Amino acid sequence: MSAPAFRLAHLSDIHFGKIADARVVPALVDEVNADQFDLIVLSGDLTQRARTREYEAAKQMIDAFEAPTLVVPGNHDVRAWWHNPIGRVFNSASRFRRFIGDDTTPSFQVPGFAAFGLNSAHGLTIKGGKIRPRHLDEMQRFFAAQPTDVFRVLVLHHHLIRLRALGSHDVARGAKAALQMAGEAKVDLILCGHLHVSHVEHIEIDVERERRLVIASAGTATSSRGRGTNKNVNFYNHIDVWPDRFAVEERRFDPAAGTFRPDRTTSFDRIPQPEGVAHP
Repeated sequence: MSAPAFRLAHLSDIHFGKIADARVVPALVDEVNADQFDLIVLSGDLTQRARTREYEAAKQMIDAFEAPTLVVPGNHDVRAWWHNPIGRVFNSASRFRRFIGDDTTPSFQVPGFAAFGLNSAHGLTIKGGKIRPRHLDEMQRFFAAQPTDVFRVLVLHHHLIRLRALGSHDVARGAKAALQMAGEAKVDLILCGHLHVSHVEHIEIDVERERRLVIASAGTATSSRGRGTNKNVNFYNHIDVWPDRFAVEERRFDPAAGTFRPDRTTSFDRIPQPEGVAHP
């Protein structure tokens, strides 16, 4: 099998303040660095209560990664209502900006690959998240500027659609518009978290136009807050992209060995985009 053109690590729901095992964070960092990824995505909830010491630990972990990172906030990364309600509404991401980065809608692009981070955790949101129209405009402009054959990834913390396999769960406000725009932008893969259950699934956006999205919902990479079938289990995603296909390998932490091991791999063909799609 040929080497992938691009390799991506997807981590979510780190939850410093609720780390499951003292070995899991160093094991994750060592493995990710050893695999020499082109990009490391962290799809929110770096902290448990957005406390300074939790952000300091998150920053230390991110700085330990050797590859570029793209990080979006989760609902646990914004100020708590009960501690500072005014700050929650008007300055919810202040600690995220201070420790992680000023841009809460980050992007990354290299030849053949483009990723955009959508902020779904801010202001009046409590748990389910909210997508702001101006952030959708940023996403649309970013992907419109990409060449046709680019592999496109959208990153956010919350879900944009209910997946039956995950049972009853919330979706972000504004999710319908965001999902429609992701389809129009020819997004190949959505990376999210929030539910603490590892799951990969494809959905059809427009059957006639062959618009399909793959959603990889990562489990909690390092915390003790796994849910349902993933209770007390840690996962992250290893993603390989080739010109004609891509694969998502869910990797599970083995406490007995103190390392992550492959759990299951799901492969997808890349759908060719129509010729003549213009970009600036």
